[in-house]
Amino acid sequence: MIKKVLVATVFTCCFQQLSAQDSLSTSMNFDTASLTQQIMATNKKSFFQKQGVQMAIAPALFFSASAATWGERREIRKLRNRYIPNFKVPYDDYLQYAPAVAVYGLKVAGVKGRNNTKRATISYAASLAIMGIIVNTVKYTAKVERPDGSSNNSFPSGHTSMAFTNATFLHKEYGLVNPAYSIGGYASSTFTGVGRNLNNRHWISDVLAGAGIGILSVELGYFFIDKFYKNKGDNLGVLSRFEGNGHPSFLSLKVGTALATTDFLKESDLDNKKERGFEAGLEGAYFFSPNWGVGAHFTFNSFQVSPIPFDLDQQLATDIEVDTQSLGFINIGIGPYYAYDFSNRWQLMLKTTAGYAGGSAGKVFFQSEEFNDLPDNQFEVAHYKPSSSFRWHSGVSMTYKFSDELGVTTYADYTHTNSKITYTFNEILKHSQDMNNSFNDVSAKEKINYVSLGLKLTAFF
Repeated sequence: MIKKVLVATVFTCCFQQLSAQDSLSTSMNFDTASLTQQIMATNKKSFFQKQGVQMAIAPALFFSASAATWGERREIRKLRNRYIPNFKVPYDDYLQYAPAVAVYGLKVAGVKGRNNTKRATISYAASLAIMGIIVNTVKYTAKVERPDGSSNNSFPSGHTSMAFTNATFLHKEYGLVNPAYSIGGYASSTFTGVGRNLNNRHWISDVLAGAGIGILSVELGYFFIDKFYKNKGDNLGVLSRFEGNGHPSFLSLKVGTALATTDFLKESDLDNKKERGFEAGLEGAYFFSPNWGVGAHFTFNSFQVSPIPFDLDQQLATDIEVDTQSLGFINIGIGPYYAYDFSNRWQLMLKTTAGYAGGSAGKVFFQSEEFNDLPDNQFEVAHYKPSSSFRWHSGVSMTYKFSDELGVTTYADYTHTNSKITYTFNEILKHSQDMNNSFNDVSAKEKINYVSLGLKLTAFF
């Protein structure tokens, strides 16, 4: 009887244990399925996190900027011809190769990068092949005349494409090791592109398109070679990806439009003839904490002035206009920056800077068909010079980060400065009795305020 009770008791306990295990197993199966769904949902990439989108972001921004400046390229060249018409320093012929030389120099020195030398060379060769095909196909299809008139293969810029190919090659191989390599590479490629403009060999739209082609070519080159090797690099296992220090230090390239908020040029009766201005420049800041840092910017602003009719006592049979070269300022400022992250993608930034505004000299012309024996049918009436002055500047910007290293920024800045603009008239006019002494040198203190609106391509480090 006792045996029967013991057997029944053991059987009951075993049954209960098995039932409990079944229940636990069912529960575990349910939890595992739920956990798997959660992991899949967490790992699901947003649109901007997808590889193809990440590869296309920077090139798309450069191509868009190229298209946006296409209609303004001749006006931008006028600025170059006005301020540095005789610039001829072909440093861009050599600087374009500097980032690639740096890659192989680091390899020889034994600095470990993403790949060993063999694989890096294969990826680089693939990138160069893609870049060469795109550049030459477009060049000899579009047949855009160079600004110096030397040939019809201006668009896009081959030098800039090569420079940004080499800079992106350096970024791919050593940006993981230290972001300073990426910053140095892209700085040199930017100066190469600027050099193509300064040397009057390319339009601004050629340079911007070339930058996009260079970056895209390396992205595609590495994409195909990585597929062949079935991984993203030889040494990724031993290299820790640069995570940053949590501070939003940055360097950005900015371009935008400037809208005057005060009626400067009143003394010359041109205050209502100012057109929308143009702004371009560089900006950067180093942050000591996640919120506070010190930054600086270097910008150029130019305000076009519309021609106006002029009645010269009907001494000429044809109409005459007063044509004034654009009013330009080179600006430098430094001051505190404040950043606030709404999320890991959206960032608000505020700033206040103080610094220097240097005015650029310009000329005033009488323009008429009557002056057919003068260049461009123009007679120089006067030249003007805004004085250098103190300026203060404040602004707000909003950045969307495509990744931890790259974002696009919209900005709105306000600038205030006072400048004394002096007009010096042609001696012929000043001493002409027919002009009734109407033309005399004059100076005027002008309050120059304007709002700048635009976009920045922002790199974080």
